[in-house]
Amino acid sequence: MSLEFTSDEMMTVGAARSLEDGAKCFVGIGLPSTAANLARRTHAPNLVLIYESGTLGAKPDRLPLSIGDGVLADTADSVISVPEIFNYWLQPGRIDIGFLGGAQVDKFGNINTTVIGGDYRNPKVRLPGAGGAPEIAASCREVLIVMRMSPRSFVDTVDFTTSLGYGTGQGHREELGLRGKGPVKVITDLGVLRPDPDTCELTLTELSPGSTVEQAREAAGWELKVTDELTTQDPPSEKELEVLRALKATV
Repeated sequence: MSLEFTSDEMMTVGAARSLEDGAKCFVGIGLPSTAANLARRTHAPNLVLIYESGTLGAKPDRLPLSIGDGVLADTADSVISVPEIFNYWLQPGRIDIGFLGGAQVDKFGNINTTVIGGDYRNPKVRLPGAGGAPEIAASCREVLIVMRMSPRSFVDTVDFTTSLGYGTGQGHREELGLRGKGPVKVITDLGVLRPDPDTCELTLTELSPGSTVEQAREAAGWELKVTDELTTQDPPSEKELEVLRALKATV
């Protein structure tokens, strides 16, 4: 019997599957936090969740509402200062995976969470801003991005580069001396994009069940390339859906 699930549930499950057991993961609130907590409750019980507020090894029994939610400190292995999180853990490259979202992402994996339209001083929309995302994007060994795909959010060039992906393409991160590898995967509601090994341009490598290449191309603000080895993601299992829905019910 086939299970019914939404595209958002597939995206969250796909993001959770990208996290390996035992990895140290710097988690953002929202979709990244949901996916990370799902992973810890399913295939990755030893996943170490690190939040910007200074909580190491948080094991929340519900989804946190913010990085300052008390449940993170109550369940953490240790609580340290924010400067120590960045200076000792993040910047020296001690964190395996940074998990980010954003308002815009472009074809080279650059993220915008600052302004939309106009210029910085007079934008059409002013967004919440950077937080710790630029340091996460620069210094984590790898970065995962999880976002719903649409022409408004997946653009040719971001209106403002808040968190650097591959900049203008191959070699840009290396020129800047950034420690981390950059975004290795962008998980969306339509499929998964990965950087091309030669150009670093995001390329469609997996489709979500029921999605098509045409839908993904229509949702991208650039001429989206598709790998010759395109595959389809495995649908969520009964256990994954059960745990995910129970998690969401706690909010």
